[in-house]
Amino acid sequence: MDELRRRARAIKLVAFDIDGVMTDGRLYYTDFGNETKAFNVKDGLGIKLLRSTGVEIAIITGRTSELVKKRASDLKISKLVQGREDKIVALKEMMAPMGIQAHEVAYMGDDLPDLSAIRFAGIGVAVADALPIVREHADMVMTRGGGDGAVREFCEWLMAAQGTLDGILDGYMN
Repeated sequence: MDELRRRARAIKLVAFDIDGVMTDGRLYYTDFGNETKAFNVKDGLGIKLLRSTGVEIAIITGRTSELVKKRASDLKISKLVQGREDKIVALKEMMAPMGIQAHEVAYMGDDLPDLSAIRFAGIGVAVADALPIVREHADMVMTRGGGDGAVREFCEWLMAAQGTLDGILDGYMN
């Protein structure tokens, strides 16, 4: 874990999958065929806090949804890639103009389309309820599941590892 904390200091970009990471992975449809998703507000605050430390946040998802676009907008995440199953290619395309290297990236996922990005990133992260093969190849596995605080758990871990969490928490104590 000390080695992982050392690597965490280099992280400048964190990319998240949506379904199964920021949500519980279930798809809900109304009688009118509209899709709905439930996002965890605590995950959202974790993302906002992490972004406030200067870490860039991105979403890369295989599905395309106006709900995801809205969630990204609400969280002020400008780096949004939808409809891409080739997560590692999408991640590399995102990194190139930013001048970011693999060791400066963390990627959180839960299923097979995330596996190559998890293996590529400087820190590959899986949610607790990720597929066994995904957990096996991740550098770290959260104790929380997708849509149940795993994103917040990682954001707080990363801020602690980078030495920014205490200052953020202090701001809420006054």
